[in-house]
Amino acid sequence: MKNVMFVCKRNSCRSQMAEGWAKTLGEGKIKVTSSGLEASRVHPTAKEVMSEIGIDISNQTSDALSDFNARDYDAVISMCGCGTGLPPEWVTQEIFEDWELEDPDGKPIETFHRVRNEIKERVTKLIDRLS
Repeated sequence: MKNVMFVCKRNSCRSQMAEGWAKTLGEGKIKVTSSGLEASRVHPTAKEVMSEIGIDISNQTSDALSDFNARDYDAVISMCGCGTGLPPEWVTQEIFEDWELEDPDGKPIETFHRVRNEIKERVTKLIDRLS
């Protein structure tokens, strides 16, 4: 089973939603973690829009990438175009992708919905490739 790391700037919105989708859609197929270049909080609106579709991310935590070891992951997905800011060991894993999704923080809930749905499409394709 492949280990996947979703990483973002603050591990608050996009990476948290990706973790929720991947844990739900990839259950039994992949292992999933998310982190940020810095830790912050799980954004309340991210929790809300995921709960609308039956995925509870309220128990997820915001963690710093520095708390993890790159060698433990097969796939590293940057959610925000921050791939160039990641330590080199993270971008040289078997699979590295930079999805460059819009940051919904501070924007209307419609932006959270759109980004949530974009993440679902990309996570679904990723799971298919990895399993």
